[in-house]
Amino acid sequence: MKILAAAVLAAFCAFTINALAANSQQERMGACNKDAGDKKGDERKQFMKECLGAKKDAGGKMSQQDKMKACNKQATGKKGDERKQFMSECLKG
Repeated sequence: MKILAAAVLAAFCAFTINALAANSQQERMGACNKDAGDKKGDERKQFMKECLGAKKDAGGKMSQQDKMKACNKQATGKKGDERKQFMSECLKG
């Protein structure tokens, strides 16, 4: 009986972990899609690759250094107050 209970518990844990990982990946994909905005073609592919591959800390958040790199890339072409405002919002999120 104990073996059966342990097997059921192990299966439940494995299923839960897989479901959480899938949700996390879906959330990440959604956030990257939103951040990609109107980028197209190779530019979009490169952005999505970097966004989805960004290193996350134990809490699932991007490291400050990686966040700064990603925000800088997204801010390309923005200048002055527009860039400051964008960077402020980007680094908060």
